[in-house]
Amino acid sequence: MKTTLLKAIGGICVLLLGFGSVATQAQTGISISPPRVYFVIGPGQSQTEKVVVSNPSQDYPLELAVSFEDWAYTTYGDNQMFQSGTLATSCAAWISVPEAYFSLAPGESKEIDVQMTVPAAYRNDTVPVHTAILYVTQLNPRDGVDQQGANIRIAVRTGIKLYQRLPGSFHPNLEITNFRYENVEIPRVILDFENDGDVWADGQISLELLNQATGTKTVLPDVLFYSMPGDQRQQYLELPEKLEAGKYVATAIVNYGEANTIKIAELEFSHD
Repeated sequence: MKTTLLKAIGGICVLLLGFGSVATQAQTGISISPPRVYFVIGPGQSQTEKVVVSNPSQDYPLELAVSFEDWAYTTYGDNQMFQSGTLATSCAAWISVPEAYFSLAPGESKEIDVQMTVPAAYRNDTVPVHTAILYVTQLNPRDGVDQQGANIRIAVRTGIKLYQRLPGSFHPNLEITNFRYENVEIPRVILDFENDGDVWADGQISLELLNQATGTKTVLPDVLFYSMPGDQRQQYLELPEKLEAGKYVATAIVNYGEANTIKIAELEFSHD
């Protein structure tokens, strides 16, 4: 997942954002595990899951705060963050922790109970799953130096994703909607697919290229993806830099879900 670095020149504070674990050159960091937590509960029900927050520094204590926000995927699979309660899929208001503020000594870890309670009166069949992100933010920035030698202050924020679905059966499903070749500066194939199931669907995409003239096969590294119900995705798969010119058959295999469901698409194209 992406990590974003924001620098404020003036009040000089650096905020590192990430998921699961973040460390900096000044050896300030926060680790949270697991990176994803799943709740299977309906209206009026509660579920508690444990997460572990750790201070990997050997010499610096951390003052920390817990908060919640909303998130969603873009068309390209990147993370978008939103204020808590912004999205229809938000479950941020359903979540609580015993302590919103706590401290960790150098090398110390703390187990936190994360409780989700779905309101008894909640009724919305059009939103099959709900999500939120739990952030842990450092409140006591540490002095450091940037690459140009300027004095800065470093603080860290990292988070984990929370998911909720209803009890009972669920039906993950992905449908491939388009598969095409694009001859741009870095030639690529583009696989379009959508999650039209009622639960998240995570998996991997495998791509194999067959040169029709020589019979040479080229296998690209697998690409991991994550999707939520209603997502429409464009997955870019760059071709090898030194791929021989010719006519090809591209075979994309999408493997997803706990049952390892397979969807396959084929494409013929000419590569110059």
